[in-house]
Amino acid sequence: MRFRWIAATAAAAVVATGCGGGDEGAGVEQRHYLSLGDSLTVGVQPDENGVPGETADGYTDVLYRRLYDADSTLGHERMGCGGEDTTTFVEGGLPRCDQRYGGRSQLEAAEEFLVENRGDVALVTVTIGGNNFTGCVSDLENPDGPAVDTACVDDGLERIGTEVPEIANRLRAAAGPDTPIIAMTYYNPFLAALLLEDDEDAEASASPEEAGAGGEAGGDAAAPEDDLVGYAAGVLERMNASLRDSYSGADIEVADVEGVFASADFGVPADSTTGMPTNVQRICDLTWMCDVDRGPDIHTNRAGAQEIAAAFEELVG
Repeated sequence: MRFRWIAATAAAAVVATGCGGGDEGAGVEQRHYLSLGDSLTVGVQPDENGVPGETADGYTDVLYRRLYDADSTLGHERMGCGGEDTTTFVEGGLPRCDQRYGGRSQLEAAEEFLVENRGDVALVTVTIGGNNFTGCVSDLENPDGPAVDTACVDDGLERIGTEVPEIANRLRAAAGPDTPIIAMTYYNPFLAALLLEDDEDAEASASPEEAGAGGEAGGDAAAPEDDLVGYAAGVLERMNASLRDSYSGADIEVADVEGVFASADFGVPADSTTGMPTNVQRICDLTWMCDVDRGPDIHTNRAGAQEIAAAFEELVG
């Protein structure tokens, strides 16, 4: 299903034309775009000193500006909070985020907003799950490659499988059956670990079969000490398959951000000037992982935010 958002919004905008003669634009109904999620939602990027902070260049900001160009009655309710994972999204527990939501969880605040504005919400976007693995990877700048806590990864996957369905169902119930809600899959920033391997190892890791990306979503990935890139690719596949299943059950569309980043394409283009596989090149082009001054940082840069916004926009209209 494609959401005919622009037409629906235009039809819902009401202009008061009573006999009293007030201003021509008075009485225009306010419509809302509600964005939910983690640091990607609020545009976190590293500054010139490498310190991450919120910006107005997140994918939700880019998407809102594009939608506003088509409908100036639209306002952006920006509810994301950096650091949120699926558990804190549901239950709270991050002090800075709980404070932002008046002591509630982000999900509770979203439910309240959706119920209070039922019929006036033009779009909801949600990005959650990536931080389930944030604490599972360390030593990003280690020349021998990052270290991975596999028990932590398994726990993160389990929480996605149990908590994302709850998030999806509660958002759908609060928004109602007709409000467009769009979620997203994730990209794999740790593909940049290929840059830390020698050419022979990188070539060996550059096939989907050996990388663990070609098996079933529930299959086991290679041990990280044997093939870090393959292990990360396998985890990403399982994570995104779980997200798609959970959201589809609540009639929530999913933007293919995994595809935008060509996460499964380990081939090296014939015209490549860097010799890097397509997926690694996309990570370098669209995030701060390969930036020697501000990175490595997993967040999207401006170009990455624009690409993600475009993936959402494809499902909006």
